Amino acid sequence: MNPALVVFDLDGTLLDTHTDLVESLNHTIAAFGVAPVSYDDLTHLVGHGAKVMIERACGLRGHPLSEDELPALLNRFIAHYTDTMPGHTAPYPGLVEAMDRLTSAGCKLAICTNKLEGLARSLIEKLELSRYFDAITGGDTFLVRKPDAQHLLGTIDRAGGHARNTVMIGDSINDILVARNAGVPSIAVPFGYSDVPVETLGATRVITHFDELTPALVDELIADFAARPTAAVG
Repeated sequence: MNPALVVFDLDGTLLDTHTDLVESLNHTIAAFGVAPVSYDDLTHLVGHGAKVMIERACGLRGHPLSEDELPALLNRFIAHYTDTMPGHTAPYPGLVEAMDRLTSAGCKLAICTNKLEGLARSLIEKLELSRYFDAITGGDTFLVRKPDAQHLLGTIDRAGGHARNTVMIGDSINDILVARNAGVPSIAVPFGYSDVPVETLGATRVITHFDELTPALVDELIADFAARPTAAVG
């Protein structure tokens, strides 16, 4: 029996990154003199990587971007975000304790995020959390990204896991859809950046605090999902 693999989204799931994302995004779009965005705007902007976040923010503020404007803005964002990390970013309450429980029970852990892989790795390293993860993949790791199943399946492969023993945890529709597309159970958390109540996303389970994330819960979800007639056997 292969060990269970728990795959986490990053922004809004593992880490509360909202302050630093807003600051770097506002620094970026200030190049056009547009009005800054707020935390309330963030739920409509994140989830598809920095490039899309910048495009959406500029569009929201009435400055649609042309293709040739994007590269410089993306570089501006990456430079500011990298130079200031980890900034105010921190793990959500109970996360480290939950990861300790899982790894002590023999579970593998991984990250599957649409954030650029380099930014994700740097952030995890600066927060001294790298030791927990068997794989970290980003929106530029593969030719596809969430919610495409191959992003999650590729992450599972890099972590040395199997889809039949995997659970995906996230805060947004992309996370729940990638789990569904890959044929694995999902857990939704409500403290991230979803623009709709996470209870409406169709996750296998919703937890409200990482105190609820236990090896027993992971095993239960994997077993229950495997027993479904339509469950994947990857």
